[in-house]
Amino acid sequence: MKVRKAVIPAAGLGTRVLPASKACPKEMLPIVDKPAIQYIVEEAARSGIEDILIITNRGKTVMEDHFDRSPELEERLMASGKEALCEELKAISNLANITYIRQNETKGLGHAVYKARSFVGDEPFAVLYGDDVVIGEIPAIGELCGAYEKYGLGVVGIKPVTREQIVKYCTLDLTPAEEERVYKVHKMIEKPKPEEILALYSILGRCVLPPEIFGILEQTPPGAGGEIQLTDAMQTLCARRGMMAVEYQSTRYDMGSKLGILQAIVETGMKHPEVGGEFTAYLKELAKSW
Repeated sequence: MKVRKAVIPAAGLGTRVLPASKACPKEMLPIVDKPAIQYIVEEAARSGIEDILIITNRGKTVMEDHFDRSPELEERLMASGKEALCEELKAISNLANITYIRQNETKGLGHAVYKARSFVGDEPFAVLYGDDVVIGEIPAIGELCGAYEKYGLGVVGIKPVTREQIVKYCTLDLTPAEEERVYKVHKMIEKPKPEEILALYSILGRCVLPPEIFGILEQTPPGAGGEIQLTDAMQTLCARRGMMAVEYQSTRYDMGSKLGILQAIVETGMKHPEVGGEFTAYLKELAKSW
């Protein structure tokens, strides 16, 4: 079944990037000239997803404004002869059908995803974590959607991580499938203790799930950090039906960390068609003095 819907949980408080996120949602922090959330929505749209639900929290209505039309600004740009820029801004509001819902309490990623139950209905759906911007030629969630449509099982997007990093994410028991970079998932553990590490792969920011995950989430007790963990619910799904994993090709940036934000800005800036050449030259000169 084709995946037509996506959920973007973007209700986190952004405590790791304070004070920048005190008044500006971390999802709106710019990567060169576009906010992080726009990269995520564009990835979904490039993957053929038509309907997107963004789960927000108090103080994040600026995201809604960003994906809305701004007639006054468009009129000013047209009057100034900036037609191309005006068309670029108009295109943002036409990326997908975007709706919003608030997570009134921050009870974890699983709780946030559960809020999408009525939006999803009886269809499979993609989840693109609001903290994770994934940039590359091939949209990561598109790779996962392809695997879901082929195998008919839930799919997680994975990347190799270090032993130091994995205790902050999750670990998975994997065996290779027929295709390159595709695996069968047998078990997953959220925030494992060192002795629980199964393999140095973690779910990083992307998954595609069947609608039965909602019934599982309804029965999932709080886990690590006292929150309802989506990974715990996916482990139950995995035990019942099995799941797949795809090591997606694009580069993932953790927009919930200061280092991740800097990496995203620098690497995207070096490839930017307008400023990439000058910026790269600047960095090379700067590196000589350090």
